[in-house]
Amino acid sequence: MSNSNDATRPWDIEAARTLYNIQRWGARYFDINDAGHVVARPLQEAGVAVDLTDVIEEAKARGLKFPLLIRFQDILRHRVEAINTAFRNSISEFNYQGQYRGVFPIKVNQLREVVEEILDAGKPYDFGLEVGSKPELFAGLAMQSQQGSLIICNGYKDAEFIKTALMGIKLGKKVIMVIEKLEELRQIISISKQLGIEPMLGIRARLLSKGAGKWAESGGENAKFGLSTVELLTATEMLKAENLPHCLKLLHFHIGSQVPDILTVKKAVQEAARFYAKLYKMNFPIEYIDVGGGLGVDYDGSRSNFDSSTNYTLQEYTNDIVYYIADVCNAERVPHPSIISESGRALVAHHSVLIVEVFGAIEKIRPEAVMVCGENEHALVKELCDIKKNLTKVNKLEAYHDALERREDAQHMFTLGVLDLPDKAKIENLYWEICRDVVESFKGQPYVPEEIRKLEDSLGDQYLCNFSVFQSLLDHWALGQLFPIMPIARLNERPTREATLVDITCDSDGAVNKFIDLRDVRDTLPLHPLNTNGNGIPEAYYIGFFLMGAYQDIMGDLHNLFGRVNEVHVFLEPDEPSGYYIEEIIEGNTIIQSLAAVQYDENELKRLMKTQIDEAIKSDRMKPSEAMRLLDDYERGLKAYTYLSF
Repeated sequence: MSNSNDATRPWDIEAARTLYNIQRWGARYFDINDAGHVVARPLQEAGVAVDLTDVIEEAKARGLKFPLLIRFQDILRHRVEAINTAFRNSISEFNYQGQYRGVFPIKVNQLREVVEEILDAGKPYDFGLEVGSKPELFAGLAMQSQQGSLIICNGYKDAEFIKTALMGIKLGKKVIMVIEKLEELRQIISISKQLGIEPMLGIRARLLSKGAGKWAESGGENAKFGLSTVELLTATEMLKAENLPHCLKLLHFHIGSQVPDILTVKKAVQEAARFYAKLYKMNFPIEYIDVGGGLGVDYDGSRSNFDSSTNYTLQEYTNDIVYYIADVCNAERVPHPSIISESGRALVAHHSVLIVEVFGAIEKIRPEAVMVCGENEHALVKELCDIKKNLTKVNKLEAYHDALERREDAQHMFTLGVLDLPDKAKIENLYWEICRDVVESFKGQPYVPEEIRKLEDSLGDQYLCNFSVFQSLLDHWALGQLFPIMPIARLNERPTREATLVDITCDSDGAVNKFIDLRDVRDTLPLHPLNTNGNGIPEAYYIGFFLMGAYQDIMGDLHNLFGRVNEVHVFLEPDEPSGYYIEEIIEGNTIIQSLAAVQYDENELKRLMKTQIDEAIKSDRMKPSEAMRLLDDYERGLKAYTYLSF
């Protein structure tokens, strides 16, 4: 674990920026203001800063509970403009003769408001959509209303899918069906003849080049989709036999999502460009090369080829694609095709932030439980007291080993029934106090033994957070994907606790214990101690999960029946006093909505409860007035948010 929270250095906002690395992963969309609050800058330096604390207070005033997802729609617009501008810069620099036509893969975030915003921002650039299923195609056809608008159809297709895509062509759209297997081509040709509509076709080439990172296996010669070189040639023969070479509009390839290493992109683009050139020379007038997805997001800010990072900038990515396609085409003396990319993650990752509420902490050493050693203590307690008392005079590693041995002795005695519970509690508390002091003694030393570093991690607190990892952070649980996570306020104070985060599901996997760091992966997150009010109730403490816009919304599951979270959509508006407004609120799932998803009927549940309550009244276990209040509470509770309420 790397720990950059050096207590010997003075604490200020710059120290907070460094500790949480926000100036690197934030991509100039997120920063910390002088009040110690995280702010969003949807237009980077060109626009207003939105204080996340203010958004939270407004959401609370509107009655919204946590967890809360904040979407910055202007970040979506800015990302669309950034990608298109980068490609246009590259096209100009390398005298490229084709155009750039980006498409948004709906699978990355299917929310209608997200798709609408991207399409609206993309109108000046003829931005299109990529669909990979029948439901996505139906949505895409309706959303893409402009004549000539581009829809790329990936994934396996059946007859209904093909007919719907051909309907889009009839409506004047460029609906290109990408052939994933030879059987699809036969079926498309047959159905297009029946309907009398010429298809627009693409072929996905199964390149030998494949990606790197978590999704490396989605490319290469063993990929799930695409045609081998032999199959590709068979497809060209089929098109020639049907007099349809002019229908082959596009060559597609894909090397995987979140490609961390630019060298991977360079190799794949060169290989694909060679495929394009050879096909063009075989009298297939292909118009587009689709470079697929893969444009990564630097989640940890390290700018490296680590899985959760990228060792390239957006401009370097577009430069390499444009340069290498042009280079191959010039060498082969074929026209420069227009370029399509399907950069969904890079478009939407930055635009949403999940805010979760901390409602408690599990600590190894509770302040009120600090041990004072008396005269009549158990022998093991006395030994631990002596180790603690003499810690400054002895070898710290040896002292830790001695304390560990005493603790194991105590556990053995307790199991045999010869150690009382109060003594066991004293021994555990003393052990952790010694561990804390040992860890502190190693702070700032050039070498820290591995077991002490592990001990430091185990000393961390567990902060209890009102959310579900399985609903809101599925890629972290399933794939080990790292996301930037940090408190959104009190950043003008030094965080003095190290903690992991645990959710409210009844599952030990419902935890976050891997965090971003420049040099490695942190096992704990620096956080502030929870303040309490006069009644001993913890004050509100909020943690932000950033770069959440890609995949997390739609892939979250209903573990423990925790449903979708509340959302607010923030828009910049110069005429507003704050410079922004909340345009839309999308309420999260209620209890009955989550229950309905697994076949529970609201009226049937109410009927079953009423039957039980009627029986309780008849048998005098409850008074009628009390019973009716209970039934009202049950029926009202069905309409409540699935998460906890504090």
